Amino acid sequence: MIRLHFTAADVARVRFASRAAPLLELNTALMMMCRRDDGVLFGRWRHRVLRSLPAATEPLGDLVPNGRAPVFLDVFADSLQEGLATVRSARPELVRAEMERVYATVPGPPPPWIRGLHQGDAEAWRVLGRAQHAAFETLLRPVWSLVQDLHRAEFTRHALTVAEHGVGAALDGLVPGARLSGNVWECPAPFARDIVLNGRGVVLLPTFHWTGPPLLADLPGRPLYLTYPAGPGVPLVPPGADDGTEALAGVLGRTRAAMLRVLAREHTTGDLARRLGISDATASAHTAALRGAGLITTERAGRAVLHRRTALGGLLVRREEQPPGGGV
Repeated sequence: MIRLHFTAADVARVRFASRAAPLLELNTALMMMCRRDDGVLFGRWRHRVLRSLPAATEPLGDLVPNGRAPVFLDVFADSLQEGLATVRSARPELVRAEMERVYATVPGPPPPWIRGLHQGDAEAWRVLGRAQHAAFETLLRPVWSLVQDLHRAEFTRHALTVAEHGVGAALDGLVPGARLSGNVWECPAPFARDIVLNGRGVVLLPTFHWTGPPLLADLPGRPLYLTYPAGPGVPLVPPGADDGTEALAGVLGRTRAAMLRVLAREHTTGDLARRLGISDATASAHTAALRGAGLITTERAGRAVLHRRTALGGLLVRREEQPPGGGV
């Protein structure tokens, strides 16, 4: 359980990040790539990512030898260029301390470039910058416009909640199970953290490539940054897709992608089965997967079960139908 202790000043300093953070989204995408759950939606994406990542990205694995990333990679700038520059400007003493921390339990010497990073070597920093840039171009560039759209929708949703019901209501609804009790905000997590904010405030940032617990970046002298999974966190377009299939079908499979398009209007399970030429049982299994991902809703009306796609599902379909574009 995460427990954040607020003062009145902290409540006044709760804010939602107004724009997506490229390097933070990249970090969560890389973390999701290394997990082995959510195989229905992420299995194909992980396979494509592993095949498509260029050799220039390989040093990133050296930074997380035991799944423990150095905190100087937690950068929340809303442009890629500014984010890369912020990483490069990390204080040398912080870089040294963090590299020593993440390699403290790793047997054997670290790779030469990691030793160079620890010593402040300029070439080692260039290796890191090239790796981050190459990873962003491969994993996120194809979907960045859609991530920005989803971020704007998430920001607008919380802005309206705060305007109509106050900060407490927004915190209560941030992730399932979160609640504000007095001056303590509790959020479910598989670990225990108690953080007294003491007037620093908190910045809340959604991520769309992560389905795990909220992530904390707690460094002295700045607000607490809490990154939370927004929606199902589906990798929206397969990076480096090379098999000629449509982007959405490459992630969801052709049947589910077709089903998502059909569900612009309400349909029963039987209707979907007939339109797509599949059995009722197969249609039911596909709707269950799409519902679990937050892409459709299901309601019972008498003996019939009615399905319709959600706003997130609609965003996926509309973005896939648009020509690629959008920058950072």
